[in-house]
Amino acid sequence: MARFTLSRRALGAAALATMARPAFAQGAGGTIRIGELNSYSRMAAFAVPYRNAMQQAQDAVNAAGGVMGGRRIEFVFRDDGATPGDAVRVAEELLTRENVTFLAGTFLSNVGLAVADFANQRRRLFLATEPLTDALTMAQGNRYTWRLRPSTYMQTRMLVEAIRGRNVRRWAIVAPNYEYGQSAAANFKRLLPQAIPGAEIVAEQFPALGRVDAGATVGALGQARPDGIFNVLFGADLTAFVREGNTRGLFERRTVVSLLTGEPEYLIPLGEETPEGWIVTGYPWDQVTGMPTHQAFVDAYRGRFNDTPRKGSLLGYVTVQVIASLLNKANSLDNERLIDALADLRSDTVVGPVVMRGLDHQGTMGTWVGETTLRGRQGTMRNSRYADGADYMFPEEEVRAARRSA
Repeated sequence: MARFTLSRRALGAAALATMARPAFAQGAGGTIRIGELNSYSRMAAFAVPYRNAMQQAQDAVNAAGGVMGGRRIEFVFRDDGATPGDAVRVAEELLTRENVTFLAGTFLSNVGLAVADFANQRRRLFLATEPLTDALTMAQGNRYTWRLRPSTYMQTRMLVEAIRGRNVRRWAIVAPNYEYGQSAAANFKRLLPQAIPGAEIVAEQFPALGRVDAGATVGALGQARPDGIFNVLFGADLTAFVREGNTRGLFERRTVVSLLTGEPEYLIPLGEETPEGWIVTGYPWDQVTGMPTHQAFVDAYRGRFNDTPRKGSLLGYVTVQVIASLLNKANSLDNERLIDALADLRSDTVVGPVVMRGLDHQGTMGTWVGETTLRGRQGTMRNSRYADGADYMFPEEEVRAARRSA
């Protein structure tokens, strides 16, 4: 299997790479351009750090000698408008006007599904990095679409495992009313009885994405008197929900399980309003131990951008590492050879080995599971552990059944 690693020295050199480019072998060919589309305007808190780290990793790869025997890589970044229609138009422009080799990116699940369908029609590789919907690799999966980040099912399963055996039987769900939120809610309903026999869902709230009525939502959840709450809100919706919930005492003496809330993108805006003890998936970047390459990534990122990394930063960096491994393994820009090379591709990354499972095109990149807490006036995680995505993927028989029926 092809691997790609960067030494601590190469990682640290990333910030200087734009000033001193390596001499590439003559005849090695031109720069390899990769189209990256994402919701840089609407989801800037995640997408901008993601782009920063991709540029950092791009420079590090090029400084270390490039790929395929000395060719540079270059990402062409475009905003996808955070809508399916705009994203498909941008994807078409990247392929036809910018002449990129393949596509990567997207943030929202409905946007990712639209670009996946476009990639399938055009028979061009699309590496979906952020969208979490299970449909992307299951019922609507196709030969040309692959996903790096752990899916909704995988992350929900991590959280449900963390509450296994607890005496919390009455649950409420709050999730944004679009593909990601609906998928997360369905997964929670499916997995909960296996962890807590006799558990039931007593209330569900599905506010529109970006337009949560926090007062009404919190009021409805409180009236149901649940023992636990499964939350899928993020961004500004999460901030409004937490503020109103704190004010009304919604979270007091209740177990709260929350997707993504431990990511710095969402903890930082909460600040001193961060609730105590929520069980979350996230990224405690300053608590990661036993991964020297991760620490080197953090040091280089902070040195270059004068900021701490976000979860988007980590994902952006790992994305480039996987792409570099892919190009080296395929040793070709032929689309079908790239697709074949992705099957069970193993890449050494700053969070350890990541494999792109050939069966469903899902990456084994994991995430951290822990609890929210306040450190001073800022939210962070405690008792966190890295959950390897390979341990939480859909069972193989279920994948085969889903993709046969697609």
